Amino acid sequence: QVQLVESGGGLVQAGGSLRLSCAVSRSILSFLAMAWYRQAPGKQREEVAGITSGGSTNYADSVKGRFTISKDDAKNTVYLEMNNLKPEDTAVYSCQAVLFTTQRFTYWGRGTQVTVSS
Repeated sequence: QVQLVESGGGLVQAGGSLRLSCAVSRSILSFLAMAWYRQAPGKQREEVAGITSGGSTNYADSVKGRFTISKDDAKNTVYLEMNNLKPEDTAVYSCQAVLFTTQRFTYWGRGTQVTVSS
């Protein structure tokens, strides 16, 4: 069973920074891709940033230039560096891992709360 555990959330003022971590219970090199999603109250979950096993990244337009996704293969950890945070970034941030062998498997962490005050 794959486990993903997020950490690093908290309360920060607008303009501040946070770094989220997602620790994975197995080698992240085995995953096709990993991503950070967020869900604000009353809104649909959205993908914030993704990274492939090869290191290619993609970002939602709303966070481009402010957020950076990265990974440390040796530590089996994926990070989300968030700068210049805005109140609209307030949400529960969750980590996703996608594994593809003969079929696709998707794994999720429980999430970490990020609250940005104005």
